[in-house]
Amino acid sequence: MIHFVILVSRQGKVRLTKWFSTYPQKERSKVMRELSGIILNRGPKLCNFVEWRGFKVVYKRYASLYFCMCVDEDDNELEILEIIHHYVEILDRYFGSAYFILDELLLAGELQESSKRTVGRMIATHDRFVEAAKEEASSIGTLIAQVRM
Repeated sequence: MIHFVILVSRQGKVRLTKWFSTYPQKERSKVMRELSGIILNRGPKLCNFVEWRGFKVVYKRYASLYFCMCVDEDDNELEILEIIHHYVEILDRYFGSAYFILDELLLAGELQESSKRTVGRMIATHDRFVEAAKEEASSIGTLIAQVRM
């Protein structure tokens, strides 16, 4: 099971977090600082797995971002690397809401959808619903403005 996902820049700034296990806010901040330091200080020739607090942290660097996932000790590291790569490919195809894409890909810390096409269709459908809602809200706003005049 994936406990959390963290995206960290090479400068150590956290760009995205998603927590599938319960952590108090103070602990979340401590975890982000601690893992950022560990991962950023590792050499590029070292493996992409780190044992940490009884868990494994699997990470992969793409451009200037480190994509990190914390998993149980007995989880398959290569599968997690595939999930990270899958997420990056979807982000590459559709650069919308990274959180929404992550929600379509993972549910409660488990891989929900393995098909990039299906995730892309779900995101496109979501975008159509959002646009339709915006248009409807705009037309309702116009009607209300006309009634007030």
